[in-house]
Amino acid sequence: MAVGGNAIRGTRVGSGPMGEQDHGHHTERIAVSYWDGLGNETVRYYAAGLPEEEIPEIVDHPHSGLPAGRDKDNPPAVAKNEPYKTHLAYVKERRTDGEAEELLEEALQKLREKRGQ
Repeated sequence: MAVGGNAIRGTRVGSGPMGEQDHGHHTERIAVSYWDGLGNETVRYYAAGLPEEEIPEIVDHPHSGLPAGRDKDNPPAVAKNEPYKTHLAYVKERRTDGEAEELLEEALQKLREKRGQ
């Protein structure tokens, strides 16, 4: 491995001195704090002119994954996770056993006719 190296590695050509503050325009913004059920705080930044009703009441905390709300004393509750359902479980919710047997018999009859039995 060579000692020394390229002095401009990691910089854009024509970017100017490192840390230059004159690039771009930063708009005014507000910081909104959110807390999850474990008491963890996360801060989100929004444009200062954004109407209050457009700022979300609940966000996902980036570290815990829990929902986080704007009220520190009353964080949002975790939604109950629904267990995974198979396709068969969904079908059984929609059909009774009698309907299932009737559909099966119809399908078998069509198959028998197709095969010539």
